[in-house]
Amino acid sequence: MNRQRIPLHHPLRWFDEWRLPPLSAGRLLARLRRWHRLARQRRQLAALDEHALKDLGLSRADVEAEISRPFWDDPQDRG
Repeated sequence: MNRQRIPLHHPLRWFDEWRLPPLSAGRLLARLRRWHRLARQRRQLAALDEHALKDLGLSRADVEAEISRPFWDDPQDRG
């Protein structure tokens, strides 16, 4: 298939470079909302004290590993 390249100055150029499938507006909005929730949940996790972490069965190292992940690193995307 002969793909037409997006011009260098185009704001969606990175979609072409990363070979990401185009998203509909609804799916893009859902993805952005999911990323926002993930970032918020990771901030909340970071704020928990040692007692709360123990109740959840998590160590501070587990929390550090989770909060160091970028917002777009979604565990639901792993198959």
